[in-house]
Amino acid sequence: MTAKEYIEREEKFGAHNYHPLPAVLAKGEGPFLWDVEGKRYYDFLSAYSAVNQGHRHPRIIKALKEQADKLTLTSRAFYNDALGEFEEYATKLFGYDKLLPMNTGAEAVETALKLARKWAYKVKGIPENQAKIITCEGNFHGRTITIVSFSTDPTAKNDYGPFTPGFVSIPYNNLDALAKELEDPNVAAFLVEPIQGEAGINVPDEGYLSKAYQMCKEKNVLFIADEVQTGLARTGKLLACDWENVHPDILILGKAISGGVLPVSAVLADDEIMLTILPGEHGSTYGGNPLAARVAVEALKVLVEEHLAENAQRLGEIFRAEMRKLQQETDIIELVRGKGLLNAVVIRPKNGKTAWDVCLKMIEYGVLAKPTHEHIIRFAPPLVITEKQLMDAIERIKKAILEF
Repeated sequence: MTAKEYIEREEKFGAHNYHPLPAVLAKGEGPFLWDVEGKRYYDFLSAYSAVNQGHRHPRIIKALKEQADKLTLTSRAFYNDALGEFEEYATKLFGYDKLLPMNTGAEAVETALKLARKWAYKVKGIPENQAKIITCEGNFHGRTITIVSFSTDPTAKNDYGPFTPGFVSIPYNNLDALAKELEDPNVAAFLVEPIQGEAGINVPDEGYLSKAYQMCKEKNVLFIADEVQTGLARTGKLLACDWENVHPDILILGKAISGGVLPVSAVLADDEIMLTILPGEHGSTYGGNPLAARVAVEALKVLVEEHLAENAQRLGEIFRAEMRKLQQETDIIELVRGKGLLNAVVIRPKNGKTAWDVCLKMIEYGVLAKPTHEHIIRFAPPLVITEKQLMDAIERIKKAILEF
């Protein structure tokens, strides 16, 4: 089949809830992807940071194969010999008492919201059904009805009402707005992305997270960090919150916790919060399955033992420096921002051309990236990329941008 035929088959038989760029991918390894015609690309999306460890990392694939040959799923009706290892390794790595395993990022966010409400009623003493959770404008936490209820993106929200109550939205990176909402004694939690990903890699002011965390502590409000995209070495630290020495009350992880091999997510918290949910009150048939547990342990070990956070920090500085040099050569680049290897180039639309057109041109030069909104391109290669590979990819990106 040709690439065109693959695309036509998806369009005919699949729902139209995505608008993919026209690259039909068939193979991946490390920082590279190949299409069905054998053309090689640098992957600068990393499946939205799910493949931080690179495509088909040999250690992770080995763990997957070895466990798949033994046992894949039991449900949580029974114990299994793999889940406890995952729970122990992750809780010790991140500094929490307990881990609750789920599958997708959205499920993990829903779990965190349920934990916050349970804690609000059983520990903080908020009157029944009165708990509020503060969220931020421009957020992206997933696509369930409850999560889109507090989205401010019309594309994610329109025509999905009626919405779940109990949420209040404030401007991101605005401590005054947070302080005002924290005056309400019925506030249970503040849910925040350390860097807003889907909004265009919005990096808050230095000190925002630590001050927000302290303000929450003073009001007995839980600080919930959604690190599904920003976590796991992507920003140059194991967690983006580590940049400000913030230890969230509830930590949400997903994506790269499996190295892009299968859906795994997790919520971490201490006993006072986690043990408010009792048997039968929350769960998932696949959450904590043995295959996921073995893969997640190996994926986390790869991040730590191969020093991928340090690589992300060093190469991220190089990437932003090179893009800022390019900014001096062309007026199409309005802004460069990011942290580690989570970066954005804000495009100034020109002659009817948008970020989408730039991404199409980059495909021609062998680099895959995806626009978010009309004017922002997110650049997030696998963290295993080398400096030599990064510089090669940057030259290709420069050529594509300069054509506009």
